[in-house]
Amino acid sequence: MAINMDSVSEKKLSVLIKEKSKELNFDLCGIAKVRTLAENGAILKKWCEAGMNDQMFYLERDFEKRINPALHLPGAKSIIVTGFSFNSPVMQKDPEAPLLSRYTYGHDYHNVIKTKLKVLLDFIISNVPDCKGKIFVDSGTMMEKAWAVEAGLGWQGKHSILINREIGSFFFIGEIILNIALEYDTKTESDHCGTCTKCIDECPTNAINDNRTIDARKCIANLTIENRGPIPEEFISKLGRRVYGCDRCQEVCPWNKDATPNNHRELRISDEVASMTKSDWQSLTPESFNRLFGKTSMSRVKHDQFIKNVRLVLE
Repeated sequence: MAINMDSVSEKKLSVLIKEKSKELNFDLCGIAKVRTLAENGAILKKWCEAGMNDQMFYLERDFEKRINPALHLPGAKSIIVTGFSFNSPVMQKDPEAPLLSRYTYGHDYHNVIKTKLKVLLDFIISNVPDCKGKIFVDSGTMMEKAWAVEAGLGWQGKHSILINREIGSFFFIGEIILNIALEYDTKTESDHCGTCTKCIDECPTNAINDNRTIDARKCIANLTIENRGPIPEEFISKLGRRVYGCDRCQEVCPWNKDATPNNHRELRISDEVASMTKSDWQSLTPESFNRLFGKTSMSRVKHDQFIKNVRLVLE
């Protein structure tokens, strides 16, 4: 069925979409034209062939769908890309406690952002009833960082993470593929990392390559989350109390130095978790783990796996 855009122009609808995204508290919103990301696919394929995806074998599957959004949604023409900051103003208090990556704070970001994107998609459909869309939040087979660059949200830093000049790099990316044409933003072509190599220099395990990719076999985030076996002995002394994820490369990035903390209460760490002491973490029971983290992104790991990491960095 043909899309009826008579009642609202592509430009006007694009403006309305961005206004609605602000109303939903998204920090960033850009729109990209659908195309096949052949050049990004070549980088991904070479990276996987080198074994740098470690045990994340799912990154090797559905390769064509990763580079071609039209395989997710017939007639795909546009991709809305949003950014939602998790640069929390509230942090863990005990300097001896195990460290959690900031993205684990608060409710599971997948659910938080998907709910907001569903509202945004419904809004679009209310303006264009025949519109079809598909939502992605760090799931499926979308190359989210590449699409964020296409939509003008920022550039991919030397640590491989997307950086925006206004809000830094502590933000989640969410997308909606649509089968309607919109007014498109300009792809980010500039790179504001310059000669800075702080992220590379400060990585505890030297996991950052010189081509804006990460060797997951060395990355603390991968070793403490995706890894299902024992953490290699050579990296244990380098964990630095990190038990779920690692923020070091972003913490030292100059673009995060003056970034405004987010005001998204649903992503803030609870007072109880923020106040947990070293002994609280050591005595964490399965029941307490489920109560405290069952609705966070940390729910993807079991208590047994998590407590092994805790004991590893505290003993």
